[in-house]
Amino acid sequence: MQSLLELYKIGNGPSSSHTMGPKRATEKFKNQYPEADKFKIILYGSLALTGKGHLTDYIIKETLANYEVEIIFDTETPCNIHPNTFDIFAYKNNTLLDTWRIYSIGGGTFKIEGKEYSEFKEVYPQKNFNEIKEYVKDNNIDLFDYVCLYEGKEQITEYLYSVWNAMQNAIETGLSSSGIIPGKLKLTKKAKQIYNNQLEYETADMKKTRLLSSYSYATTEENASGGVIVTAPTCGACGVLPAVLYYMKNEYNITDEKIIKALAVAGVIGNTIKTNASISGAECGCQAEVGTACSMAAGACAYLLKLDIDRIENSAEVAMEHHLGLTCDPIYGYVQIPCIERNAVAAMRALDAASLSMILDKHKRISFDLIVETMYETGKDLGQHYRETSEGGLAKKYCRNKYYNREMREVE
Repeated sequence: MQSLLELYKIGNGPSSSHTMGPKRATEKFKNQYPEADKFKIILYGSLALTGKGHLTDYIIKETLANYEVEIIFDTETPCNIHPNTFDIFAYKNNTLLDTWRIYSIGGGTFKIEGKEYSEFKEVYPQKNFNEIKEYVKDNNIDLFDYVCLYEGKEQITEYLYSVWNAMQNAIETGLSSSGIIPGKLKLTKKAKQIYNNQLEYETADMKKTRLLSSYSYATTEENASGGVIVTAPTCGACGVLPAVLYYMKNEYNITDEKIIKALAVAGVIGNTIKTNASISGAECGCQAEVGTACSMAAGACAYLLKLDIDRIENSAEVAMEHHLGLTCDPIYGYVQIPCIERNAVAAMRALDAASLSMILDKHKRISFDLIVETMYETGKDLGQHYRETSEGGLAKKYCRNKYYNREMREVE
């Protein structure tokens, strides 16, 4: 498995696979050919179908601001390797210099066809959670110690503090923001309203819902507006883990030092899924994005509740098990509906999963590795139109129902 530096990336939304990945790949290609005077990009699959809503064309043009740029949206050519595929060509005086085929595989990570390229080498020899658990138990350490052993305590701690600061900044900025989220849905930002909407007879559960939802909305509204967020593990699922950690910090007086350790634990869970399955909505549906985020947050919460590694595993497994089959159907390709609300629901579900693991027999029949394998197989079985194309599910129904579209847009 790769470094957590590759999992947690700090950057601008709204999509890690549709904006961050293409931006980083385009920058690398541009730097290879500084003599070029023109670039052509052909987007395929999900990048072609939802690239406008995800600002793929915008971020590529921004990256190549000083060059002539041609972008083609090819919605017909099949993507046999990965649904987030694009070709990039460099020209000098109309002569082709080179072309790369890029796969944006989720979380801002990309692969170049035919090239052994990776910004981060494999640093963890263990390949799944069971191997990690055995190693931790055999060496009488916890998951944070495990991460420090392979990443270096000083390096990874410093980086995770920057991640945590970015997460908190996104929440606090979102809670103080108002106005309309960019895009033709014209959604009104709701985080500030939710946070301040304390009822006269608010129960503890109602307070938990209000706070978790407001923190998650704050982050995802920042993401949808192009603000700075952290891939946890993706932009589309960026609101779940920060909301849970911010809630735990404020409601349980958890120190930042402990939060950093919980971030490392969440990272191990996310890394396991990324290595053995997928965190790409275009490849496996939203179960791969929000489902993974929920598992990460549930495991982090269990760690903060001082549960052992078996119950941390149970928390992550429960969280993912009940996201199986979740489709990715963003309306108009925007990371707004159902994404923003979905993050808030997953944040609440993460706390519930950790709480449930406290009272269950810790020796469950369903392992985390098994549920990860199941999620990947389920994702591959989903119809393509349910995997970030905006051609199925809620996206399809919304756009076809003109009455609902006209009368209810402001309510949404």
